[in-house]
Amino acid sequence: MYLTKEKKQELFEKHGNAASNTGSAEGQIALFTFRINHLTEHLKNNRKDFNTERSLVKLVGKRRSLLDYLVKKDILRYRAIIKELGLRK
Repeated sequence: MYLTKEKKQELFEKHGNAASNTGSAEGQIALFTFRINHLTEHLKNNRKDFNTERSLVKLVGKRRSLLDYLVKKDILRYRAIIKELGLRK
């Protein structure tokens, strides 16, 4: 499996301020970004996998809504996570 328990904890420690803080917007955005990158690589090799393509589009939408929430809630946190993850916009 591409996302192990240790990798997930590492993502939340780095972006969510603690491994147990799995509900923070930054941690969720980092997790979604990791999954989006993995699915993008999968689709490069399997371009006719439409179920994965649909899942990818849904994940991007979820990440976008969390980023919109952060813009409204705290612009500085938004700018920090965008810079850390290297996201455009």
